[in-house]
Amino acid sequence: MIDTHCHLYSDELANDIEAVIDRAIEAGVDRFYLPAIDSSTTTAMLALEQKFPDKCFAMAGLHPCSVKENFEEELRHVEALLAERPFAGVGEAGLDFYWDVSFKEQQYKALERQIQLALEYELPLILHTRNAMAETIAVVSKFAGSGLRGIFHCFGGTLKEAQEIIEMDFLLGIGGVVTYKKSTLPLVLSDIDLKHLVLETDAPYLAPVPYRGKRNESSYLPEVAKHIALIKNTTIEVVDRITSENALALFRKK
Repeated sequence: MIDTHCHLYSDELANDIEAVIDRAIEAGVDRFYLPAIDSSTTTAMLALEQKFPDKCFAMAGLHPCSVKENFEEELRHVEALLAERPFAGVGEAGLDFYWDVSFKEQQYKALERQIQLALEYELPLILHTRNAMAETIAVVSKFAGSGLRGIFHCFGGTLKEAQEIIEMDFLLGIGGVVTYKKSTLPLVLSDIDLKHLVLETDAPYLAPVPYRGKRNESSYLPEVAKHIALIKNTTIEVVDRITSENALALFRKK
């Protein structure tokens, strides 16, 4: 099983990260893709990748909530990282209009720059979108047919939006939200083929039921797979196999 989106380098997990990874491996989760936030998290992220080189795979990117006055400087940091060494992907990039829209224009610029970087380095683009699904789809759709591919992480949109994303050659990242009582995801996913899905935790955030409200970790990923299996009327083994194949094909790992 593959956790395609987890911030295992975060402070919330720092004190017992070895145990966190051990628990995940025991639970059958053995690959962890680490999306970047901004320059302040680079050192911790790369140190974790170095400590677990066959398990953890870092990305380079700028989270939309980290787009501030210095976003150009932050993007130069991303560009320098990508020029320096290989990364698994670009991200997490995107648009987030939930907390603060004062840097809306800059968020658009940062997203487009990171799309160009993903194309330049032929890397998957990992997208974060909150209160901005239609806007994010509109930006990405401009690059349809360019070879751009990636994941709409923590997908929580409508069936129509899911279909638009799939048509753009992107996958849907499904995490703990699918287990929540009020989630509309089960209804949406009932009409989506497993070949369009990947699994994620977004650890340490968004823990699935029965751990909701607690610190999330990658060992909880089977709870997500279990719920998807119920929705799709299949087994957790089938969900694991197909979503893992999807992730490996996207990240081009043998």
